Amino acid sequence: MKTATILARALVYGAILTVAIAITGSIIGYLVAGVPGLVSALIGAGLTAVLMGLTALSILVAARVTNGEASSTLFFGIVLGVWLIKFVLFIVILVLLRDQPFIEPLVMFFSILVAVIGSLVVDVVAYVGARVPYVGDIPLPGDAERSAPNK
Repeated sequence: MKTATILARALVYGAILTVAIAITGSIIGYLVAGVPGLVSALIGAGLTAVLMGLTALSILVAARVTNGEASSTLFFGIVLGVWLIKFVLFIVILVLLRDQPFIEPLVMFFSILVAVIGSLVVDVVAYVGARVPYVGDIPLPGDAERSAPNK
């Protein structure tokens, strides 16, 4: 299974997770804190979608730039660079939203926490379900001697 297929599966599962967080978080947030709780849960779900999309996009771009060579330094540089951009973007968004009257900090915290844990589970489920082989048909030293018929 190709990387793009695994990432597509992860994005589909991520979209399902985002919708689940948006619906569940909005209901719980509204019951706990009214409209600010609802808005906070929706912002947490939106962050989930954006950050998971950036992860998949970075891997696809890196794979295309390096012609599928996942052990390339450039591949890791692109993925790490986008990860750093995501980290800075996340911090900037949190700082901008920190003192807004339409935010309930506790609801937003829990929706982001569930999103982070859920996205890790989504990535694992997508990869495990892909059945990617971790061994290859590489001849090892001495294999030719063992496979030769005995005389």
